Amino acid sequence: MDENLAALFEANRQRLQSVAYRMLGSLTEAEDAVQETWVRLSRSDPGTIDNLGGWLTTVLSRVCLGVLRTRRSRPEEPIVGDQPDPGSTGPEDEVLLADALGPALLVVLDSLGPTERLAFVLHDLFAVPFEDIAPIVDRSPAAARQLASRARRRIQGIDEAHAADRRRQQEIVEAFLAASRRGDLGTLISLLDPDAVLRADRAAVRSATANRDRGAPLLAPEVRGGAAVAAALCGRAAAAQLALIEGATGAVWAPGGRPRAIFAFRTIGDVVTEIEIITEPAVVKALPVQLLTQ
Repeated sequence: MDENLAALFEANRQRLQSVAYRMLGSLTEAEDAVQETWVRLSRSDPGTIDNLGGWLTTVLSRVCLGVLRTRRSRPEEPIVGDQPDPGSTGPEDEVLLADALGPALLVVLDSLGPTERLAFVLHDLFAVPFEDIAPIVDRSPAAARQLASRARRRIQGIDEAHAADRRRQQEIVEAFLAASRRGDLGTLISLLDPDAVLRADRAAVRSATANRDRGAPLLAPEVRGGAAVAAALCGRAAAAQLALIEGATGAVWAPGGRPRAIFAFRTIGDVVTEIEIITEPAVVKALPVQLLTQ
């Protein structure tokens, strides 16, 4: 394997991880999408790639689009014609909107069609031109612009609710960590949606298996159901600290102030619907993490 190519990919990993997470709303799926992008790069001829950053973004976007389409069965609403959307905002407004949304955006993005989501994320959050987005979604640049505009209209207004949502999410995560430290299974179950899902990356599963002889509980790649998730995490996050991960409240295990394991929480209303455990060093390093005082 070309070590220089690997180094160039690693230089782009953090940006790719961010794009994939906004596209998919799942750290483990984002990690898989980035890894698939690396596999496709390793099988390509680097001499034919003029702009590596653009090539990686295009390939990653197509991988993510495939994942989003697999999740969804209903057809997307058609774009009528290629006329510019009269309700679209200017570049400054788009940047302000994207900055204001933060993690609350992920809940709203789940309501969008795959191509709407891709166009909005690439353009409004990562400044990819519509001319580059168009071939990814198999539309004209004007139609790609309309996809982003339609997504933007659905998202307008949630920034006002975001501050309250984030405060409530922090309260829920704090309560969850405290209950885990106490070994309070009943409280953990009450904080989890009955259909909650726990996902762990391959590195976390391997680590739990290797440390079984030290009393560490086994960890499955995926656990479903509030009671089962509570049992899997009861006592497991005893040393975790509250943190912002990609702008959303979660927790990290950070001995010496260096993040080693990430617990990413997804909440809806007053319950936790999804938790992801990430310990793969390259992914942990690529994620923006800000420790919070408790």
